[in-house]
Amino acid sequence: MSASKKTVWAVAAALLLPLVTAVPAHAEPKDAKDKQPKPPAAMSSLGGALLGVPGTQVRLGPGAPVLPKELSGRSWVVADAENGDILASHNAHWPLAPASTLKMLFADTVLPKFPKTQKHVVTTEDLTGLGAGSSLVGIKEKQTYSVHDLWLGVFLRSGNDAVHVLTGMNGGVRQTVKEMNDHAAELQALDTHVVSPDGYDAPGQVSSAYDLTLIARSGMQKADFREYAATPRAAFPGEQKPGKKRESFEIQNTNRLLTGDLSVAPYQGIAGVKNGNTTHAGATFTGVAERNGRVLLVTVMNPSSKEQHAVYREAARLLDWGFAASGKVTPVGELVPPRSARTGTTAPDEPAAPAAGKNAPEGTVHAAAAERSGGMGIALGVAGGVLVLLAGGVFLVNRRWPLAGTTGRRRRARRDPDVNP
Repeated sequence: MSASKKTVWAVAAALLLPLVTAVPAHAEPKDAKDKQPKPPAAMSSLGGALLGVPGTQVRLGPGAPVLPKELSGRSWVVADAENGDILASHNAHWPLAPASTLKMLFADTVLPKFPKTQKHVVTTEDLTGLGAGSSLVGIKEKQTYSVHDLWLGVFLRSGNDAVHVLTGMNGGVRQTVKEMNDHAAELQALDTHVVSPDGYDAPGQVSSAYDLTLIARSGMQKADFREYAATPRAAFPGEQKPGKKRESFEIQNTNRLLTGDLSVAPYQGIAGVKNGNTTHAGATFTGVAERNGRVLLVTVMNPSSKEQHAVYREAARLLDWGFAASGKVTPVGELVPPRSARTGTTAPDEPAAPAAGKNAPEGTVHAAAAERSGGMGIALGVAGGVLVLLAGGVFLVNRRWPLAGTTGRRRRARRDPDVNP
């Protein structure tokens, strides 16, 4: 491993800059609440002027439900995945520490580069510089893993070890960080600055609820990204011992709205995408869900509530509100298209045929993936928004694409009684 590579990982792991300070907002005296960090007085207005104004932004129409009261997120966004309308927001462009939600950008940048079947033997250098307390999937040196295995480790277990291995395969930290920052700029995620590919707390590493929603929307255009994001559990290779068959162990997705927990039920229609939690970021989450033909994206960053699993509960409340409010609110802004996009009606990598979800034969879309997912409330389809080929690609509007783990019939979310939370 080069000295520069070791240095960059060491800086990302050791020099932790407190970007935000988590102070409980519920059941605290007013003076304690006043000590909460305040959003910048002037934030980006990309996507709409209201998005640059501090505080909650919503325009309720006749019959629209009011926003939930139990919201303590420092920043959040609720958006329509089909047309990009932002239904409501709170400090949408506040740059904050993103934690492992930044792995969405890592995946959106790096995932297309390596075929699933490619094999890699892990070296000592691949696992050098992991930050203290990093989430791990359990990758071992001198063991062989497929690219598919590594991405399962990234999406399901948020494994920083898997990110490190893929980063090494991609030319190292400097190269991967540069590509991630370039891709963020292409998506117009301009609040985002990447320092560490895995989202581990690092000086100057920030994103925003607006940007994470943009990034998720881009990632969900990719079939592999959708499949990994929607996978609740999978088998992961164990250590290969001489003369013995290689065993595997089960890993479960850390997204509690997908898999459930003792106090959190799986969210009906959930289809990913990524959660995170670090000392300075607090809890962060971006999710996508479908209900009655509508698909919403929600991002919640750093809730201060003492409520258990607050980030999931607040995300679920915002999704519930968004589904109830769709068509009854005036958007406060929009998710902008990528810089290189141009408007089109067909996907450049698909035949000009009827979109899935309209005239596609029922039950033919990713049925095998649905079986692997266990029927966990996966969306039938997500409406198009951003589909880009960087070299003069097409920006796809109002086009549905299939989501991994789907069948022709919507299934209600349910707990798998055979898997512990």
